[in-house]
Amino acid sequence: MAADIGIDLGTSSILVYVKGKGVVVKEPSLVAFDRDSNTIKEIGEGARSLLGQSTGNIIAVRPLRKGVITDYTVTEKMIRYFVQKSLGKLIFKKPRINISVPCNITEVERRAVIEAAMAAGAREVTLLEEPMAAAIGAGVDIYKPSGSMVVDIGGGTTDIAVISLGGIVANTSIPVAGNDFDEAIVKYVRDEYNVLIGDSLAENIKMKIGTASLNMLEETTEIQGRAIETGLPKKITLSSKEMARVLEEPISQIIEGIRVVLEETEPELSSDVLERGILLAGGGSLIRGLDKLIEERIAIRTVLPEEPLLVVAIGTGMYVEEE
Repeated sequence: MAADIGIDLGTSSILVYVKGKGVVVKEPSLVAFDRDSNTIKEIGEGARSLLGQSTGNIIAVRPLRKGVITDYTVTEKMIRYFVQKSLGKLIFKKPRINISVPCNITEVERRAVIEAAMAAGAREVTLLEEPMAAAIGAGVDIYKPSGSMVVDIGGGTTDIAVISLGGIVANTSIPVAGNDFDEAIVKYVRDEYNVLIGDSLAENIKMKIGTASLNMLEETTEIQGRAIETGLPKKITLSSKEMARVLEEPISQIIEGIRVVLEETEPELSSDVLERGILLAGGGSLIRGLDKLIEERIAIRTVLPEEPLLVVAIGTGMYVEEE
């Protein structure tokens, strides 16, 4: 039985779409590595659980950074693991695999992704730019002769593109995305409160009270970190208004990227974007009020699909089906 799948190969998480089933896997793109035995202990969700309980000999390895492979061998093993987990005992024939990638990766980086997937057991590999995949997953007809703008805010990169006639006519990929939001929160808590917190707690804060606008209804959350001066646990309370100030700089960089792509777009297609609006996708797009802030700054209606986290994986898988 031939099995066709689509993989959203992200810096922070990996989603796998299986033909006829939809998205069947969503796990961290994380590997737990044992330094003593020089072996991989766990991958994905298992790695996250193990790292939360382990001693110093188990370290976290993220084989992708800013959407690009930094460790070829580990990436190949990670892809193989997720393919086998997605298909189970159905693998009688090597699957065709589509993989979403950032817009601006180099030919060398593209070859590395293809070779890793082939080594992981694919019989054929196709790469698809993330904004194109997001558009397909959100139900946009990418083959129309009109312009559609997609802003995909992932973990490592934000990809911004205008799509028309099945191709990308203007785009940029900027190295600012969800992980940078987390890093900004970690830095703020350290500088403002002299308290150390980890990236996972910063991500929880972002999801709970993160906001792009000072005009949103204020919320607070109590967190516990480690006081720098004493090394002891310390509780502090953070507000959503603080988060709006913290996230202002990275969000402004994303908005500037949208301006740049619009300036590079032909006037006829720009008017299409003005009429049809900007489509947001990716986990970073879930920041409260982000769509309204972009709409306010760019003066173009901005919309979120029903499942912004899943649209890239869905679109990648649907593209496999439509070939």
